[in-house]
Amino acid sequence: MDPLGARSQFVDVQTLHRWDQSQDQDGAEVDGPPSGKTRTHKGSFANWQGVFSSPFPFREDINRKIILFNGDMALMNCTAIVNTSNETLSDKNPVSDSIHRHAGPELREELLKLKGCRTGEAKMTKGFNLAARFIIHTVGPKYKAKYRTAAESSLYGCYRNVLQLTKEQCMESVALCIISTAKRAYPLEDATHIALRTVRRFLENHGEYLETVVFVVTPVEEPVYRKLLPLYFPRSEAEEQSSLPLIPADIGNAEGEPVVPERRIRISEKPGSLEDDSESLDPMLGSVGSHSFARMEGDVDKHRRLILQGHMSEAALQKQHQRNYNRWLGRARAEDLSDIAALKALYQTGVDLCGRTVMVVVGRNIPVTLIDMEKALLYFIHVMDHIAAKDYVMVYFHTLTAEHNHPDSDFLKQLCDIVDIKFKRNLKAFYFVHPTFRSKVSNWFFTTFSVPGLKEKLHHIENLQQLFTCILPEQIDIPPFVLEYDAQVC
Repeated sequence: MDPLGARSQFVDVQTLHRWDQSQDQDGAEVDGPPSGKTRTHKGSFANWQGVFSSPFPFREDINRKIILFNGDMALMNCTAIVNTSNETLSDKNPVSDSIHRHAGPELREELLKLKGCRTGEAKMTKGFNLAARFIIHTVGPKYKAKYRTAAESSLYGCYRNVLQLTKEQCMESVALCIISTAKRAYPLEDATHIALRTVRRFLENHGEYLETVVFVVTPVEEPVYRKLLPLYFPRSEAEEQSSLPLIPADIGNAEGEPVVPERRIRISEKPGSLEDDSESLDPMLGSVGSHSFARMEGDVDKHRRLILQGHMSEAALQKQHQRNYNRWLGRARAEDLSDIAALKALYQTGVDLCGRTVMVVVGRNIPVTLIDMEKALLYFIHVMDHIAAKDYVMVYFHTLTAEHNHPDSDFLKQLCDIVDIKFKRNLKAFYFVHPTFRSKVSNWFFTTFSVPGLKEKLHHIENLQQLFTCILPEQIDIPPFVLEYDAQVC
């Protein structure tokens, strides 16, 4: 209320619900499990709670600092609010427009003095007619799948530099908007992961002065934030455990910054020798060129001749295979594979009863005759590379597939020949759901003569109840048509 008794249009953050207070509203459990038992929690793997530790453990002191608010950024009554803009600080977007409208013309004059702002940087002005004392301006990256790593680093820089300013100015509260706007095409869910983990790490390491962080969202953005906030700010130990399988493999370093492998050139005492112990080439070097000089290899023809003659050692063969895989991985990271991703034929879900990551392949979603299968191979490598670094299992739904959904044996053999050895070593089980007699025969021939190492890991699953003895129902996302088929036929 203002001195005359009129209701203020500004929002006092002290009146808003904190994240730790919103647990009851979201339907999560607040009480701990009974002594000696583990309480089943929505989405949890109850039998395995407490076995694995989360990189983002339950911290009540941090949760008290977090607020999720659906509303107008310009009306927030905090020490500072954040404005997302472009390099000239003249962007027209809903957040910027509202801030300029409420702050008054003085803000535009002040921005002209800043002479722009580079992507990833943050600059500060006064709040003028706003309730907030300061406005922190930052520029999010333009997203292109081909330059995803650079975009991730820039977006991290935006949030980190904003938070660094709050630390330097000893601010008590800050309101954060979605920094990369729709015009910049950054995928909302990916951007949210970066925002949440950066704030979490900052509060862990440097949050002694910052008392409140408000995530200001729109109705479109709010469901994504509500879904992902428990991963980084669990409100109980039970929620911490149930969120664990959903945390991405890439969570950055201790500050939340994306980790990019260093680019190394292999220099050995005998460059022409394959039997050295040096590191393999960086995958991204595969895009430099395909000739032997660009790959820093010896005589390629000589290597191939030695392979054919059987004169290369096992170690040398493995190095040759690793170099070949790294070139494929470099291509997979560089190409735009969004059309393959849109098929939703390969995705990560929860964990099995042994706590191993579950990857799902939906056969019906693979139109073999209509897509570029080489791009499909690249997408498989791109998605699976970090998953295969540790134990995992695969579930293949053969349900209602037709001839045009079945990759031929040559493609499958090529895939097995290309992928890194970790794919085969860390694959602990392959569940083939709803097999037909023909598919069982084909699988027997393939695993007997083409990839014999896969034979003992292949399990034919006749119905979903059999699958649920290995993977709990809440730990796997099953396509609706599979559920319907299983209910009617099995």
